[in-house]
Amino acid sequence: MSIPDFLSPNGWLQSDGGPRYLQLRQRLSEGVDLGILKAGSSLPPERELAAITNLSRVTVRKAIQALAEDGVIVQKQGSGSFVASDTPRIEQSLSRLTSFSEDMSRRGMASSSIWLERGVFMPSPDEVLALALSPDASVSRIARLRTADDKPMAIERASLSTDMLPNPLLVETSLYEVLEDAGLRPVRALQKISAVNLAEENADLLDVTPGEAGLRIERTSYLADGRVVEFTQSIYRGDAYNFVAELRLAKE
Repeated sequence: MSIPDFLSPNGWLQSDGGPRYLQLRQRLSEGVDLGILKAGSSLPPERELAAITNLSRVTVRKAIQALAEDGVIVQKQGSGSFVASDTPRIEQSLSRLTSFSEDMSRRGMASSSIWLERGVFMPSPDEVLALALSPDASVSRIARLRTADDKPMAIERASLSTDMLPNPLLVETSLYEVLEDAGLRPVRALQKISAVNLAEENADLLDVTPGEAGLRIERTSYLADGRVVEFTQSIYRGDAYNFVAELRLAKE
């Protein structure tokens, strides 16, 4: 059934059914439950909804605002209203150095990967700088789409010197498990987080609309003796993560 057919007022809008905005709110909610309004999809503009339902734009706006308060609809400034994604939102601590696999396992979620790249390459200028490599050195790269309970969550691109990871094919699930087995698990890291609008290629991989909000994270990890272990550049879905940091009052 099309959205205009579903929202046509014949059959659900009743003169004695209570406030009209509440009836529209209920109808839109039913559309979400039935999958007619799909998770992540945009709602028709207010003017179009008013024309379809024979309701005023004020009534339509009140119904959408009520659904937004319920978390069913997400309103984005300048973009419109969208059905909330059914992707689980994960709280990620910024004070713990863990792998994606460990994070998901701790939450009782099944993690998996789709390989995008894995091999030994000549380093880029950024990799030479981040990993403190000589220009003629080689670098091991592993790039994959990370999923949790079969939902795409992040694109992860890790670079390591071949001293740290001679054979990237050894990494099947957790990179940190391979490093730990070699006695090379990092103990600290520096992270830089920035907001991005997802380009088409990354949006397609993450199953979101191009231009959606995302998070770009660059992480450089170190051994206890100060040697660099990995340089990772990741793109996370903006609707899937909350990053949490504990702050303490500095003593003067």
